[in-house]
Amino acid sequence: MAIERFTFPGHDGSQLDARLDLPEGPHLATALFAHCFTCGKDIVAARRIAARLAGMGIAVLRFDFTGLGHSEGEFVNTSFTSNVQDLVAACRHLTAQNMAPSLLIGHSLGGAAVLKAAPRIPGIRAVATLGAPMDPSHVTESFAEALPEIRARGEAEVCLAGRPFRIGSKFVEDIGAAALRDALASLRAALLVLHAPRDAQVGIENAAEIFTAAKHPKSFVTLDDADHLITRPADAEYAAEIIATWSARYLDLQPPAPPPAAPEGVLRVSEADPDGFLQDIQSGPHHHILADEPLAYGGTNRGLTPYGLLSAGPGACTSMTIRMYARRKGWPLTHVSVDICHDKVHAQDAETGSGDKIDTWRRRIRLEGDLSEEQRQRLREIADKCPVHRSLERSSHVQTELLPAQT
Repeated sequence: MAIERFTFPGHDGSQLDARLDLPEGPHLATALFAHCFTCGKDIVAARRIAARLAGMGIAVLRFDFTGLGHSEGEFVNTSFTSNVQDLVAACRHLTAQNMAPSLLIGHSLGGAAVLKAAPRIPGIRAVATLGAPMDPSHVTESFAEALPEIRARGEAEVCLAGRPFRIGSKFVEDIGAAALRDALASLRAALLVLHAPRDAQVGIENAAEIFTAAKHPKSFVTLDDADHLITRPADAEYAAEIIATWSARYLDLQPPAPPPAAPEGVLRVSEADPDGFLQDIQSGPHHHILADEPLAYGGTNRGLTPYGLLSAGPGACTSMTIRMYARRKGWPLTHVSVDICHDKVHAQDAETGSGDKIDTWRRRIRLEGDLSEEQRQRLREIADKCPVHRSLERSSHVQTELLPAQT
């Protein structure tokens, strides 16, 4: 995944620090990510969602709001309205680069901000929120004890997530007047609401209110026991997968024609976890799977192993080839299943000095239906004509066993 780092002018001219996660292949669409209150563009959820979308051809811009992270400006002078204006400014910058966004994603208060900004940004086709409040002023509950001082003195220092911030009366007054109901009523894009039922900072009732106020098309997905900041990598991965799958339905993802040398297109494998072995495998904009290693070998066991994926090829091809032949013959084959066993372990095979080995796949085929023994044996022969089988057998040995017919 390619990364571009740059700055662009925010609502007041301050230079905002941005990161653009670019697809390694064709650029099919652009998304804009808004982070949570006092967070930043590099939190776990933002990184994982950006990486997952980039893997399917969607570039993702994430930036630090004015006065946060590496962006210029004074946080004490910002407000919810200025956050929305920063999002509009980011969209203007992307549009000037011929990368106008069609997808907005917002986390917590950033979710409220994208809902507010969406009607002001042309071309938005989908909006996704994670743990967003229906009432943006909900955020003041995190520094409620400082509100009297802010109102009396104009500002006060508060501690949020262990870090000091100066909150101004402008922010409190502005967010108190903010409302999302009108924005939701005028939203002309598909909406995905993601929220954890046990979110201790923004209750699940917020998701219900947002969902109810929005028009169709709209969807809701629970994040189960994820925390508000979606700090666990597995929760971030789940949210990323949901957003990627859902958004593909509403974005116009039209990949270019595959190169002549690769009629099925290019399958791209991208590292998803540099501390482990998790891999994103993307084939075109619509087909995605994960590869990983078992826990015993340092992986997280969230996807098939490389040899598991290799075994899936002859298994699927065998079943398809048998079905195609039986269909052409009009034979009463009602179901096919193929069990594949492989005798290598990737972690051991990758060790130096392992030497050359002959791979052996044991293939067990089950055929269901009112088939004669002659038909069953013919389908057994057809299994060996599977194209993937032939490709593997040029350098590998494939053993096939036909299971007895079930009575």
